[in-house]
Amino acid sequence: MNASQYDAWASIYDAVYSYVREDIGFYVEEAEAADGPVLELGCGTGRITIPIAKAGVPIVGLDFSAAMLDIARDKARAQSVADNVTLVHGDMSDFSMDDRFSLIIIPFRGFQSLLTVEDEIKTLGNIRRQLAPGGKLMFNIFVPDVDMMTQDFDVPYHFRDVTDPQTGITYVLWNQTEYDSHSQVMKIRTTVEELDGNSHVVRKLYRDFQLRNIFRWEMHHLLTSCGFHVEELHGDFSRSNFDGASTEMLWVASTVD
Repeated sequence: MNASQYDAWASIYDAVYSYVREDIGFYVEEAEAADGPVLELGCGTGRITIPIAKAGVPIVGLDFSAAMLDIARDKARAQSVADNVTLVHGDMSDFSMDDRFSLIIIPFRGFQSLLTVEDEIKTLGNIRRQLAPGGKLMFNIFVPDVDMMTQDFDVPYHFRDVTDPQTGITYVLWNQTEYDSHSQVMKIRTTVEELDGNSHVVRKLYRDFQLRNIFRWEMHHLLTSCGFHVEELHGDFSRSNFDGASTEMLWVASTVD
């Protein structure tokens, strides 16, 4: 299996994305409400996997990055939830499991790491086969941002400052984006500046990755054409209705009998 674009992120992923917390409660609640085991696709370092396991729900996490899975495995052991967690190295567009799941989740835009419509369709087909009768698929993607689609890749834009709650270290994040309107794929370079206590940059890292823009009705069509019924579309993790001001699409779908 080829290396993942996210292998290089593994060592700093939890620190850089420590600010992303609003989705954890939503996915934990849905996992607790599901009548059966949960499958998480694109589980990464276990940011969502571990809280679900700590809630007492058996969960299988699949990810293409072996380096990210190593960290998730260490976290599961350290937090004494390894018995509730099964981690699988695999590709969400090409996997098969013996078990069926009452809930399948793809948090934090993981579906957008699929860079072609063919891989999106294959992934949805895999999910449909792995869902138990009455099971649900839940995932979130961002609403395409026109500003990101028109940025000059040579110009870094300040994204945000993040302070890791575990270490107290502050990171300054800069993004550069190049958009291919034909494939709808964004090439993103994130520059991570690590600061010391005097706000001096002591380390600078560059991380590259790609995501595919998916528009609201395009996603709706993908789901329905692959045998899903769209049950709900939320605009945030408080389950607000999706509207023109929403920046997030939180999809809830079930299979069509």
